Amino acid sequence: DQKKQIEYEQQRSEELLRNILPAAVAQELKDKGYVQPRHFEQVTVLFADFKDFSKICRVLSPEQLIRDLNHCFGQFDNIITRLGLERVKTIGDSYMCVSGIPEYHPAHAVRMVQAAFAMQAFLAKWRHEREQQGLPQFHARIGIHTGPVVAGIVGTTKFAFDIWGETVNIAARMEAAGKIDQVNISGSTHALVGEHFTCEYRGKIPVKNIGEVEMYFVLPSK
Repeated sequence: DQKKQIEYEQQRSEELLRNILPAAVAQELKDKGYVQPRHFEQVTVLFADFKDFSKICRVLSPEQLIRDLNHCFGQFDNIITRLGLERVKTIGDSYMCVSGIPEYHPAHAVRMVQAAFAMQAFLAKWRHEREQQGLPQFHARIGIHTGPVVAGIVGTTKFAFDIWGETVNIAARMEAAGKIDQVNISGSTHALVGEHFTCEYRGKIPVKNIGEVEMYFVLPSK
């Protein structure tokens, strides 16, 4: 009985790790007891954020708000899992994911744009359902940037997989400089997806300590 209990607890711990860490990262932690930080030369990072989220918080009960966020982010998780991407974290109403980690894929940028459109399509359908129920609408800005990052685990008792670098900051700026219900990408992402999607050049935005960064709206396919 004691052996079975130990095996059960070990299996449970491994399942929990797989839920919070990328599979390859969880395996490395299991095998070595630590995860070696890694530099990735080219990945694609997405940020999504909701318009007027503070107003939504004032209208909904805490229980309804958490149910809605859980439903929405759960759908986002399903989308990126289907496309082989990784959710990094959520911060309040902000959702962050990455493509090309921990395993590189040559179509990482294309897959991320596909994920962004799938997210916006889900939100459009969800808004229609919520409108019929008299509930507030969720409109998202989505920003995407491609570049190098450092990835690793922080924490000793509560593990958290995260990524760092200018790429993350620029992706966040792409989101902030975007518009609701749109997908805003940087010039470096456009260089990888321009042959696959129709894009509209928007100009440049200043990024602190970096300079000006080109940005484009990716237009929905007709």
